[in-house]
Amino acid sequence: MAYINVPEGLPGIRGLMAFRPETAQPLNDLAETLLRSENSLTPGERELIATFVSSLNDCFFCQNSHGGYAQYFLNCDTHFIDNVKNDYMSANIPEKLRALLAIAESVTRGGKNVTQKQIDNARDLGATDYEIHDTVLIAAAFCMFNRYVDGLGTSAPDNRDYYITRAAGRAHLGYANYNPKD
Repeated sequence: MAYINVPEGLPGIRGLMAFRPETAQPLNDLAETLLRSENSLTPGERELIATFVSSLNDCFFCQNSHGGYAQYFLNCDTHFIDNVKNDYMSANIPEKLRALLAIAESVTRGGKNVTQKQIDNARDLGATDYEIHDTVLIAAAFCMFNRYVDGLGTSAPDNRDYYITRAAGRAHLGYANYNPKD
């Protein structure tokens, strides 16, 4: 049960957004821009960054809900997502994405942990300044989202299939017009 009186049956950030819709819209607009707008990184790659950061922050709801979206967009299985979360350095992902996840990992520990060497490595592997910017902002935003969800003690279904099934039905709806009650 959440620490505040959020609507029943709306786990994670969904209950918080229903509780305070005037803050939900800007948060959803930010998520829409970062995860779904035009970008050279695919929606699946961006959802995977959000999943990875949420995993580092031990936010069960966010890592599984965004993991479901990543799984849908990347056309992969839960095992693949878990491999990336547990050991992205050995996971079967492109080198550029691995370099971006290293940057995201540093941001999660604290923004000043990002190094010029990490940035140079990502660039050497083909990452653009736009992709590096968005990786840092996705990581920073998901640190906030994770702390929002867990800081208010929200509930989260423990069956990971819930998130996978939900993602398949909602993947293309995006976040901008998100209705937490859906």
